[in-house]
Amino acid sequence: MLDIRWIRDNAEAFDRGLKRRGLDALAARLTEFDATHREAQTSLQAAQARRNEASKQIGAAMAKREDAAALIAEVARLKDEIHHFEVEADTAAAVVEQMLKAIPNIPAPDVPEGADETANKVLRTVGTPPKFDFAPREHDAIGEALGLMDFARAAKISGARFVVLKGALARLERALAAFMLDLQTSESGYTEVSPPLLVRDEAAFGTGQLPKFADDLFHTTTDHWLIPTAEVPLTNLVAGEILDEKALPQRYTAHTACFRSEAGAAGKDTRGMIRQHQFYKVELVSIAHPDQSAAEHERMTGAAEEVLKRLGLPYRVVLLCAGDMGFSARKTYDIEVWLPGQNRYREISSCSDCGDFQARRMKARFRKEGQKGTQFVHTLNGSGLAVGRTLIAVLENYQRADGSIAIPEALRPYMGGLTEIRPT
Repeated sequence: MLDIRWIRDNAEAFDRGLKRRGLDALAARLTEFDATHREAQTSLQAAQARRNEASKQIGAAMAKREDAAALIAEVARLKDEIHHFEVEADTAAAVVEQMLKAIPNIPAPDVPEGADETANKVLRTVGTPPKFDFAPREHDAIGEALGLMDFARAAKISGARFVVLKGALARLERALAAFMLDLQTSESGYTEVSPPLLVRDEAAFGTGQLPKFADDLFHTTTDHWLIPTAEVPLTNLVAGEILDEKALPQRYTAHTACFRSEAGAAGKDTRGMIRQHQFYKVELVSIAHPDQSAAEHERMTGAAEEVLKRLGLPYRVVLLCAGDMGFSARKTYDIEVWLPGQNRYREISSCSDCGDFQARRMKARFRKEGQKGTQFVHTLNGSGLAVGRTLIAVLENYQRADGSIAIPEALRPYMGGLTEIRPT
């Protein structure tokens, strides 16, 4: 959530930021309600002070047996004024708060202009797409031919956008997650966490999923939300806390199931495992000092890239334009892996620097050493990586003409030494 004081002092910059995201200017309307709130607060405090003073005068007058009728009438009038100013202040504050809840983060200065993915900027391409002496197939065709990927039975159990993996493919999914966790914890300095998969309203609000994106989530009858990503519980580990400056940065990783309704994805990626209601992901979250968040963003992106390097998968890193970024992000790098079956790059990780946007919603702060005041931390999140999409990339990049799949060398210790998967 943005700081209303910053908006008040930087109205033009705020409106420019909204325009870059394709939104209308809001500074004038926001500051009007904010001014109403502050003026009502000032009038309220003045009325309360006068009421207190008049009440003391009533007591003094009555002690001297003097006429206090005028003072009593004034206190009665002030009571009505106080109620009026309270209602006016609370109403204006509520409008400001509701507006701020729905406003996305302001893009960083170095984020490219643009309305959609066509304006994203490719920063680097790593690895060379493999060449085949046969027509490469997409992952769903490969998995079904192996007899280890079953969409029909998943649909019978749960409907569309689910899959059943069996045998070596189920083990490959587990191996990928274990490999990612080991890499991030042993080499990249992340602490592994096993968080809840169900969260309360305030947790989903803290990371920006609520209230704007409620339709993208699954809601339970117990008023919990199934997490769309482990970013939600991991980032909220510091919600409402004041950390010591020396405790920063804090880096967390988790392998969890993720649940998304895909409400806005009608007709997109309806085949295969690219876009599902339930999938697995290894998430990376950093709680950083404001002075270090930019460097932490680069570090996190590098940690996610390292997974693809170790697996020998070609990829590219893309800087998202202002109109293509997520709600809470001020700057985002997408990592896109090469999929031969689709003959294109597809997103496999999104690493975002959110600045203090989420921290304000969560009230997550830190105290500088030797100082009394506090500052909001900066939060960052990224996939390290999406497990299902990495499995897709392995299947498509390591496919063979006979229908078998070579196991990347880095995964073989996690596969019991298995070097290939053959049709059952």
